[in-house]
Amino acid sequence: MAKGKNAPTSVAGAGSIMSTMAGPSDPTPPSTLGSNDPVNQRLLEKVAAGQELAADMPFNPNKPDEYGEAARTPQPGATAKPASPAATGSTSSEIVQSDKVGSGQPPIGANPANDPLDRVRVDASDRHLTTNQGVPVADNQHSLKIGLRGPTAMEDFILREKITHFDHERIPERVVHARGSAAHGFFEAYEDLGAITRAAPFAAKGKRTPVFVRFSTVAGERGSTDLARDVRGFAVKFYTDEGNWDLVGNNIPVFFIQDAMKFPDLVHAVKPEPHHGMPQAASAHDTFWDFASLSPEIAHMLMWVMSDRAIPRSYRTMQGFGVHTFRLVNAQGESQFCKFHWTPLAGTHSLVWDEAVKISGADPDFHRRDLWEAIEAGNFPEWELGLQVFTEAQSETFGFDILDATKLIPEELVPVQKVGRMVLDRNPDNFFAETEQVAFCTAHIIPGIDFSNDPLLQGRIHSYLDTQLSRLGGPNFHEIPINAPIVQVQNNQRDGMHRQAIHRGRVSYEPNSLGGGCPFQAGSKGFTSFPERVAEDKVRGKPELFADHYSQARLFYQSQTPVEQAHIANAFRFELTRVQTVAIRVRMLALLANVDDALVAKVAEGLGLEVPDPLPLATDAPIPEYPPSPSLSLLARAGITGVRTRRVAIFVAPGVDAAMVQSIYADLVKEGAVPRLVGNLLGKVKAADGAVLDVEVSLEAGPSVLYDGVIVPDGAAAVEALARNAHAIDFVREQYRHCKPILVLGAGEGLLDKAMVPKALPDGSADPGLFIGNATTPDAALDGFKLALAGHRAFVRETDPPVI
Repeated sequence: MAKGKNAPTSVAGAGSIMSTMAGPSDPTPPSTLGSNDPVNQRLLEKVAAGQELAADMPFNPNKPDEYGEAARTPQPGATAKPASPAATGSTSSEIVQSDKVGSGQPPIGANPANDPLDRVRVDASDRHLTTNQGVPVADNQHSLKIGLRGPTAMEDFILREKITHFDHERIPERVVHARGSAAHGFFEAYEDLGAITRAAPFAAKGKRTPVFVRFSTVAGERGSTDLARDVRGFAVKFYTDEGNWDLVGNNIPVFFIQDAMKFPDLVHAVKPEPHHGMPQAASAHDTFWDFASLSPEIAHMLMWVMSDRAIPRSYRTMQGFGVHTFRLVNAQGESQFCKFHWTPLAGTHSLVWDEAVKISGADPDFHRRDLWEAIEAGNFPEWELGLQVFTEAQSETFGFDILDATKLIPEELVPVQKVGRMVLDRNPDNFFAETEQVAFCTAHIIPGIDFSNDPLLQGRIHSYLDTQLSRLGGPNFHEIPINAPIVQVQNNQRDGMHRQAIHRGRVSYEPNSLGGGCPFQAGSKGFTSFPERVAEDKVRGKPELFADHYSQARLFYQSQTPVEQAHIANAFRFELTRVQTVAIRVRMLALLANVDDALVAKVAEGLGLEVPDPLPLATDAPIPEYPPSPSLSLLARAGITGVRTRRVAIFVAPGVDAAMVQSIYADLVKEGAVPRLVGNLLGKVKAADGAVLDVEVSLEAGPSVLYDGVIVPDGAAAVEALARNAHAIDFVREQYRHCKPILVLGAGEGLLDKAMVPKALPDGSADPGLFIGNATTPDAALDGFKLALAGHRAFVRETDPPVI
């Protein structure tokens, strides 16, 4: 790291360009954002041209013409011409192209929606029949039945779509996952998986399929915080060349309940209590824990939700799972079972609870902002897709039922095979038109993918489709552009609210001769359900293996590191402390007594209660024992992207070492981090050598919890000023409390003393997240800081309660 008056300054302010909040008082843009990536460069062009465009209209020249006699003659509105079309764009990533989003050349001064109606005219000549998702229909004459004379299967999504659309053709007309954020991208297959599935995204090595991915919280309303302790939705829409496939999953591989019949009860319990409408986006209240304590199958999911998995650092640093067992079917009709896993290359990182609570106040859009900013700066989030593939014969040897959504398959039992990568490389142009109107449905599958008999999945097949009828105003939601497949849609569905297609001719039925028999059945090329043999009595109940409620809850807890186990216990303590009804607290302790003795003892101690007798088991069968599975730990996946997108606060105040600040700033930008110059107020700061620095964000607008690390540069006068600023002292203390890396250089060490931050761990050993560097040779300290920043946190300094 170079130090001196000639330190690079071309990246000054780059962190503010890559952020969506605050910025220096001087609008002069940097000459680079530290990367030659075209989206990164487009962002710089967009912001610079946008600043210039705004400055070209310092006031409204039309205002005087709105009054008196002048108002009788309307005048043309004032305009200014942008230096670049990027200035008026929604997103710098609009230049990314795909079969779904388009050519990457946005129309300037045009509205293609007003082009001639040829763009929506539909003709079915020489086209096979499809569903509204573009999936070829193999048989349009028969519903799917259990045997030729048996009952019709609820999973027949083709029948359901056809009938449901018909039902709503003359009738005008989200409870969960209401708050979300989304982006466009692509999925790229690593290899041809034709041996196990005919699904289009896996048809060839290197094949790319456009995707649209929406992340969400579950329990909160649209206006709630991103930072609630909650499951996160992870829904992927694949726009394949055989129709749309929606992999509608979560960031947790299991679920609260085993049967869709209980889903309304679960959601009613976790939502705000109906008599007073509180609390919003939180499970820490009586009705949820009353339901949970009476539903022991929830035990495994509770371990995950009370873990740090439920407060992720960002959408970019969380896993995703398909939750259910699905079928893969190849071209020969052979089937195997499958579980889907998404793993982020940035690693799996979380927040700590105190931090999450404070971020909710400082920036409730924290996750939404993080995703947007990363894509705008060209730091595209990336995940690998992994499959756990196994046969029916294998599944019968497991000590659990693969149809039970409260169970996972340990990776030691069935390894995860990496089959492709997903990259999100384009932000939406319009939040409502895309993110809000996108409709996901577990029934949207394609040839090569099929359902299992998981009773939770079977109910979701209906529920998601039914939800869209109310939320998007009728049965034609598939015609909204973000939901439309990239392949032809041809069927005999007509009318209904918001119909866009204008069909030629008079044929809207099949078979027909007046349309030449079109659209016609695709036959064996279309979707064909796997012919699973079923011969059973009708019954309401669950298989016997579903009665094991605790073995995998124990597996998860015992697979966590000690710090993660402590967080789980603390989360239970916090949640149950807020419960008013003591009997519910006791009942929950009785449930936890079946999971782990140390866990229940710690939670009981925090509640001031004795450990009660365990809840009765639902089965006399022995509870399976599993060895710990290291892959279940959040800390098992550090990621491979280093410090890219990490937010770093660099303190500046009058008298700071400007050359050091500029050099560190440039170094971090080059590494892909997002540094910000943080000061007391926006404006100029005069450095020790007379140079002037621009504060990019104030301490009040950008508090500690919004950053992944902090640097206090050299400069005696600057440190003295910061030491008199309670905001700066609190900032450093919170960085320490939240186990984040801290770098102090030269006189900057004095701020540690003022904040009473320990310079070693309680046992006297070195703090792996604290770096104290010499002002003249800071390189080694900075390198150590960056290494710790990539690892995210130094949990070894965490105490309960915190020491400062």
